[in-house]
Amino acid sequence: MAEPESTVINTNVKQKDPSTALVIAVTTRAIFNLEEEHKLYLEKGKEEYTKHQQANQDKPLPPGTAFAFIQAVQYVNEKILESNPAERDLFDILVLSNNSPESGVRIINSAKHYGLEISKFCFVSDEDSTQYLKSHGVKLFLSADRTDVCNALRRGVSAALVFQQEVRSPSTPLRVVFDGDAVLFSDETDQIFQEQGLEGALRYERAMEAVPIGEGPLKAFAMHLGKLRKKFGPEKSPIRTYLVTARSGRDMGIRAIKTLREWGLPIDEAFFMDGAPKGPILAQIQPHIFFDDGLHNIQGAQNVGVPSAWVP
Repeated sequence: MAEPESTVINTNVKQKDPSTALVIAVTTRAIFNLEEEHKLYLEKGKEEYTKHQQANQDKPLPPGTAFAFIQAVQYVNEKILESNPAERDLFDILVLSNNSPESGVRIINSAKHYGLEISKFCFVSDEDSTQYLKSHGVKLFLSADRTDVCNALRRGVSAALVFQQEVRSPSTPLRVVFDGDAVLFSDETDQIFQEQGLEGALRYERAMEAVPIGEGPLKAFAMHLGKLRKKFGPEKSPIRTYLVTARSGRDMGIRAIKTLREWGLPIDEAFFMDGAPKGPILAQIQPHIFFDDGLHNIQGAQNVGVPSAWVP
């Protein structure tokens, strides 16, 4: 696999072993707010955009939607290394960008300004930058471009679309909220629900209660997160994970809980919403990121200032 056109190694950050690390790739528009610059790029073209970025290379970009999530991930690394300085199971962050290295100087300077521990900046000129994800061992990809996310999912990489929004910076520990069907789990029950309605879905769930639900697009990432979480006792863990699902606890919760148990995936809290809006519970949890396949749920999360990522 060819290397991206230009990879800048951040020598200020200890490089991680991609075979053991939980590698997260973020695009520049997911981690920083580049909406004005992106508009300039679309309206005036690449040359004007590059000129603008070079002229402003010492002016830090404002934080974007995934910024607080990346900061919290960094906090987890600190806690892991405190308990074992030789630990190799760590988060590793790389930035994947369609910028040229010339216009990318502002991205690198912004990361340094905020003290973000990004180990690599990959500047890719190809239309489809997701072809480099597997060679870097990426376990989660966050992008503000829908085509990127769909390409990554097709390549078998956990991925989600980040919408730019004003985000409050939640406090530590790292809190991650997953939806159930079509995110952690496969969409098999959703499909039965579409075809046969609620009664059909309930019948299916009762018949399949002892059979684990199929794997969803974010299962692999969740399992890696669970592995890191198991390094700590439940009270001291710098990672908290949540399941917030539209399933009802009484009729459809048992199979979900049995599936998580079968996978050995630790979840701190599970909320079975029975179709109720998720916004109020998310406002209470204050996660650093919330993954859902329903745009109405993403909208509800954004309305309460929760950083959200859509799994198409």
